[in-house]
Amino acid sequence: MGGRLGELSCDPMCMTEVGPTSPRPADRPEAPAAAGATVQAPAPSPAVERANRMSAANMIRSLVPLVVICLLLVAWQAFRTSNEDTVRDVDPASTVRLAAERAGYPVLAPDGLPEDYRPTSARTDAGFAAQGDPVTLEIGYLTPSQEFAGFTVSDDLRAEPVRTVLDGATEEEPVDVDGEPWTRLTTERGETALTREADGVVVIVTGSAADDELRTVAAAVAPVGG
Repeated sequence: MGGRLGELSCDPMCMTEVGPTSPRPADRPEAPAAAGATVQAPAPSPAVERANRMSAANMIRSLVPLVVICLLLVAWQAFRTSNEDTVRDVDPASTVRLAAERAGYPVLAPDGLPEDYRPTSARTDAGFAAQGDPVTLEIGYLTPSQEFAGFTVSDDLRAEPVRTVLDGATEEEPVDVDGEPWTRLTTERGETALTREADGVVVIVTGSAADDELRTVAAAVAPVGG
């Protein structure tokens, strides 16, 4: 044959040549949130919200009995305190003795009062008195009617306990106490005062107590150690 036939090339496996598969591009990272943008948290489910509300309600209900108990305890303590006798008795003996030792006059003081006349205070300036200085003695009593009766004796008419009672007082009719004349006054506070004065020494019984209780204190006044 004059011409040469061209050769036909054929893949014995009848497969065509395929090039390598292109690699899959990697997943692109998410773009970051813009600066200043608000990221919203996922909203809680209705079940979670209901559970939270029930927890708060249960806590409040559990605290209510404790609060009530505390209030009851406070009220009970206040009630007990209000009914307790907060008045303290004192023994005026040492104060009276000191005044009698330092004073330049025979000191007087109530003696032999009934037990329901309770001494609650006693004071004197004798501790600072030099020889010949005036001396003032004061004793306070709680009377059976729960009122105050005060006793004062002094050889200083300018002493504050004396002036507090006598200044501005109105003189009333004199009264007789166990055969002794006493001057009856009404003080600026509207209280009764029984007074007597002899040899420069003044004795005063006054306070919020009724006249009969003041007279009981006045009747018990006697020389100390007499």
